[in-house]
Amino acid sequence: METKWLEDFVSLAETRSFSRSAQLRHVTQPAFSRRIQALEAWAGTDLVDRSSYPTRLTPAGKTMYEQALEMLQSLQSTRSMLRAHVSAGKGMIGFAVPHTLAFTFFPAWVSKLHGLFGPFRSRLFALNVHDAVMRLVEGGCDLLIAYHHPSQPFQLDPDRYEMVSLGREILAPYSKPDAEGRPLHLLPGTQGQPLPYLGYASGAYLGRVTELILKQAGEAIHLERVYETDMAEGLKAMALEGHGVAFLPYSAVRTELESGRLVSAEPAGEESFRMPMDVRAYREKPTKDSPKGVAQNLWTFLQEHGNSLELG
Repeated sequence: METKWLEDFVSLAETRSFSRSAQLRHVTQPAFSRRIQALEAWAGTDLVDRSSYPTRLTPAGKTMYEQALEMLQSLQSTRSMLRAHVSAGKGMIGFAVPHTLAFTFFPAWVSKLHGLFGPFRSRLFALNVHDAVMRLVEGGCDLLIAYHHPSQPFQLDPDRYEMVSLGREILAPYSKPDAEGRPLHLLPGTQGQPLPYLGYASGAYLGRVTELILKQAGEAIHLERVYETDMAEGLKAMALEGHGVAFLPYSAVRTELESGRLVSAEPAGEESFRMPMDVRAYREKPTKDSPKGVAQNLWTFLQEHGNSLELG
């Protein structure tokens, strides 16, 4: 039996919905259903009454729910104590960070943090957004650092996880300039001459925020998708070569804007094609028995001074 089966089952018992629980557990509904079935196979009996809606537990399922809560609480407390001992002994803090932030925001942020908080050892897990969240959920890191926008929230249980804001980031369109310093590709484009568009692959977090920008723009935008990838650095490389307009976080293009290698693709004086996002740090709440260590000290510092580390 796997621990995640118990976590899945507890979620299902509390939401009474396969689809909602699958969303909260960051898996597809078919995969979630298979995991519940695997738990039932291990238990040797049906735990869920699938003939009713909302979903109900069988008598055996109610017993399993009570036992699962106790087992998960015990495992969580034990894991927290062990992880804290290891962290305190090695002075190593593990960060799960989506690729874009890992390559742009994170290095300068850690440098500034070292200067204000003090030196510490760190381990970076650069992942896609989904895997970075799951790294935190499965206990594989101390902190998750990620973008946040109200339209694309993470489904993290506030009773189990806590958050601190590290500052704000602007997602906006950029283009290579021409010889006079004007953007080669200037929004909004025209119906007869749409702009070449460098977009994020389907499902990418920044792609969903970009779609919101385009949807909320006060005028029609004419774009022709000519390239896509799920990494902002890949889009920036293509934009630098003049292949089209790309929506990128400011931290990813700060150096290129200062050198004039990229310019805003918005009309002069307009800011209708950009979107602010938060940069947030998340962690699993420690238990009362968790020993103190460098990770705890860092979190306390971020609670008090997190926004002072904002890079502008």
